[in-house]
Amino acid sequence: MLIVDDHALFRRGLDLTLQQEPDINVVGEASDGGEAVRQAVELLPDVILLDLRMPRRDGIEACAAIHSEVPSAKLVILTTSDEEADLFDAVKAGASGYLVKTISVDEIASAVRDVHGGKSLIPPSMASKLLNEFATIARRAEETRQLPPPRLTEREMEVLKLVARGMSNRDIATKLTISENTVKNHVRNILDKLQLHSRMQAAMYAVRTKLFDTE
Repeated sequence: MLIVDDHALFRRGLDLTLQQEPDINVVGEASDGGEAVRQAVELLPDVILLDLRMPRRDGIEACAAIHSEVPSAKLVILTTSDEEADLFDAVKAGASGYLVKTISVDEIASAVRDVHGGKSLIPPSMASKLLNEFATIARRAEETRQLPPPRLTEREMEVLKLVARGMSNRDIATKLTISENTVKNHVRNILDKLQLHSRMQAAMYAVRTKLFDTE
């Protein structure tokens, strides 16, 4: 396993303690997220203990990078934070476990074994927070699906149709006999209403949702 923490004394103490476990072999240590990613790729550890708050690259960023580069590694966040946002970010980044540093070393050793065996570990006190967060996301997604499509004005529909055909603002202005600035305002309003960020996205939205025939 690999231990990642920016506090050298904590790393050393955890290393010495876990080395006493006959079935746990600490193959390396890292003091920041960047070093953690490099060592994970080089050493290919089965389990990695990661702190959250580290210089240069934090635990969440390192977790996501390692999960991508070394998918076989089981990632466990070991931190002082019991914030639900940190827990949720860790799970999204690919962590198989989330432990708060108030637990005993014996519990850490047991957690390493459990995660290595395929289990997912979350403190009972935080499990409900994670479930609530996922429930909130699911509810918002359902509400979004139930919302009626944004209402565009007749002129905005005309502009969107021409945008979907690949026409420039100048060409649209000529086609509709309006100023180019007016076209820009219509495009901005369309993007705002559809919660999109570019003309390309607007064109794709128009075709995907079959608002009209773009032929």
